[in-house]
Amino acid sequence: MMTFRFPTIVRFHAAIILGVLVLLVGTGGALAAPVKDLHQYCRQVRNDDTVRTYEPSLRDAAIRAYQRLFPGAQGEPSDEELDTSIKFRCMDAKVMACFLGANLVCDKMNTARENPGADEFCRSTPNSDFVPLVATGHDTIYAYRCSNGKAVVDGKIYALDKRGFAQKLWIALPDR
Repeated sequence: MMTFRFPTIVRFHAAIILGVLVLLVGTGGALAAPVKDLHQYCRQVRNDDTVRTYEPSLRDAAIRAYQRLFPGAQGEPSDEELDTSIKFRCMDAKVMACFLGANLVCDKMNTARENPGADEFCRSTPNSDFVPLVATGHDTIYAYRCSNGKAVVDGKIYALDKRGFAQKLWIALPDR
């Protein structure tokens, strides 16, 4: 018969709790509960800013949304590409879709005019006409330039929808 000592049990439970905390922090603190029918769910809650992962039952509508967002694209995304790149949320009782990309962000956008990354870039490149997204963060709504070592807002990259997401990156899926 095996006997557990108190410290072993404490370490075991601490490891489980730590694992759950890491999982929560890694997902922005919120785990999206699975939804059986996202269209029905969105009609019911109207607005839910939880960014959800790909749901295969939405494949055909997702491909139509992709074609509308990227009319010049050759072909359609594969199931694997959909699985890794499309995100969903609810707005105004509709299912909204967004496709991640190198510079495309599906999360709420950063509306702060102050940008520490742009400031750091401008300290090392004092008169650059352009601050790259790698310095500012891909979620900023502003474009920056440098003036005498200081970051200066040089325009807007994105207009926001009423929920704080980049308007041109999200599209409503056809309702069924």
